[in-house]
Amino acid sequence: MDPFQQILKSTLARTDDAPPAIKPQALLEAELKPRIAHVAVDDFLSLAKARRTIYTLGKDLPIAEDEVVDIIKEAIRQAPSAFNSQSSRALILLGKEHDRFWEMVRDQLRKVIPAESFHATSDKLDGFAAAAGSVLFFEDQEVVTHLQRQYIAYADNFPVWSEQSSGIAQYAVWLALAEKSIGANLQHYNPLIDLDVRAAWQIPESWKLRAEMNFGSIVAAADEKSYIDDDKRFIVAR
Repeated sequence: MDPFQQILKSTLARTDDAPPAIKPQALLEAELKPRIAHVAVDDFLSLAKARRTIYTLGKDLPIAEDEVVDIIKEAIRQAPSAFNSQSSRALILLGKEHDRFWEMVRDQLRKVIPAESFHATSDKLDGFAAAAGSVLFFEDQEVVTHLQRQYIAYADNFPVWSEQSSGIAQYAVWLALAEKSIGANLQHYNPLIDLDVRAAWQIPESWKLRAEMNFGSIVAAADEKSYIDDDKRFIVAR
């Protein structure tokens, strides 16, 4: 082998064995920049304060229904979940389907609430039906079961983590709607309505209903919110 070939072979061997070059910090930051959302803390906290439980809702949404649907989908899509399980599911109801859902709730409640006290309940349901739409939040138990089998040591935790994922998804949607000046409130008529919902919208058997959120235009603002003392709620250790 001539000297040139020996040098080339030696150089290639060292290149193959050498660790990958370390990129300069500035280059790494430049590559990561498009992936990092820059949100000021004050902006997020302002939005969190703006998110309130709004009971007096109307059907005049400030943005198009399709945009609302896209916002709900994206909020749930971006919500974190344990092991990135993405177990949250949603049924988004608008227009007549929203009205149909609340009539289902009314029919089921009429079976369990005494007639003499049903008037107040019916008035409350009228308020929910007056909204523009509803989001029904589910957790896919097939995903939960699969993870329990895959990670036996954590089997007891996955149902709990699934509930946490659902709560995060609900909060994410609530915040996203609030950012568009859309009011919302969260209800829990499950499991009373589970079978009716499953039959009406062909919901998969593995989807477990966890909560129902109404949304719409804000007709009346929420009352002033009170807070418990920080010393009852927080412990800070240094």
